[in-house]
Amino acid sequence: MTLALDHRFAGELPELAVSWKAEEAPEPNLLVLNEGLAAELGLDPQWLRSPDGIGLLVGATLPADAAPVAQAYAGHQFGGFAPRLGDGRALLLGELTGADGRLRDLHLKGSGRTPFARGGDGLAAVGPMLREYLISEAMHALGVPTTRALAVVATGRPVYRETILPGAVLARVADSHLRVGSFQYAALVAQSTDDPAVLRRLADHAIARHHPAAAAAANPYLALLDAVVATQAGLVAQWMLIGFVHGVMNTDNMTISGQTIDYGPCAFMEAFDPATVYSSIDSWGRYAYGNQPAVALWNLARFAETLLPLIDEDTDEAIRLAEAHLGAFQMHYEDRWSAGMRAKLGVPDAPVPTTAPLITDLLEQMQQSQVDHTLFYRRLGTAAGGDAEPVRGEFIDLARFDDWLARWRALDPDPAVMDRTNPVYIPRNHLVEAALTAATGGDLAPFTELLAVVSEPFTERPGLERYAEPGDKEFTAGFRTFCGT
Repeated sequence: MTLALDHRFAGELPELAVSWKAEEAPEPNLLVLNEGLAAELGLDPQWLRSPDGIGLLVGATLPADAAPVAQAYAGHQFGGFAPRLGDGRALLLGELTGADGRLRDLHLKGSGRTPFARGGDGLAAVGPMLREYLISEAMHALGVPTTRALAVVATGRPVYRETILPGAVLARVADSHLRVGSFQYAALVAQSTDDPAVLRRLADHAIARHHPAAAAAANPYLALLDAVVATQAGLVAQWMLIGFVHGVMNTDNMTISGQTIDYGPCAFMEAFDPATVYSSIDSWGRYAYGNQPAVALWNLARFAETLLPLIDEDTDEAIRLAEAHLGAFQMHYEDRWSAGMRAKLGVPDAPVPTTAPLITDLLEQMQQSQVDHTLFYRRLGTAAGGDAEPVRGEFIDLARFDDWLARWRALDPDPAVMDRTNPVYIPRNHLVEAALTAATGGDLAPFTELLAVVSEPFTERPGLERYAEPGDKEFTAGFRTFCGT
């Protein structure tokens, strides 16, 4: 088939791109292909399974006019600033215009060392690449904006970590890979040259690609800040509503588009606890579940700092404006989260003054009783239908919960709304780990089965009960996730 790959990012922002090629994959073997996404992109799944298609998916066989690049960006990692990060093991192959007319990046992960590799080998193992495929597809099915996986291809090359692992490349699709870290890098370039031209071009590129309404505003760059603040507030609210813990909310992992990116040390919370941390590298709990909204605002403040020269020539006035507009984050977040919680409780139209204390009380009780965040809301839906015993059995202080239950029932909750809002199935951590371990050993069946289940998260199906249950407490207590680098 004829494939057109644009190179808009590389052409418009050469200061943020280094021309590069993927390393050869000695024995490429397609492990999983997202046929639905391929169709959205206007790609023939049969062709993608062919040698030429697989060559595209590992970066070896590209159109003659393709211009693959490693992207440059900076970032705050766990609060410390790194001025030069970039795609150390990834390549932007180019931009695709899908069958729906939407422009999206086609990007590889694990394709080999680049000038930004920082001493790493630039490779990736089968397990972490399948994790990103699985979790990103689950997030998509849950209605959360996310990058998506087109394919995972085993390379036939060993990857040396604590043990020798089979290597793989992930083909990822995103509205773009622009991130707060991209702006931080451009701001450094602008400072070093005393010329904001590259920063302005990056901002204009982001506006045109993601937030075109900002172009017509009196101050387009302040409008860009507003748009990113709003979209990120909504995204993090959705994470909180489904119990998703990103695990590595560095500024280079916050997109300008508002899509979730980078599924390294991520996981889904089981027992409700705002202090939940799964990442092996987050020993201080900076990116704990309950900290995610505050961290998002902190990251957005770093984004606002990069835009100051564009917002106003007077630095003090630019700071005043940026701070005032950052103040909208909390409002956007609370509106989205509160609406989401009312829907989870089956009372989407109930007034906030009535539901706010009800929600606060519920979350306190859930934390006290270590109630499973996902199962609880489905069982509460059963209580809305008349059978409260399954959900009552989850609580230590039964009298307090019964009082809460009576106040909630007085609002006449709708069980149908609850079933449409609250998933039955999420990627349970113990099942994810088991599936990835099996796949690393060559058995893809558990991965394929789990993917099928989480791709339809709201539809309860007989015979799938084990996919809805949390892991053993012993497993959960010691569970940690890793970056996969």
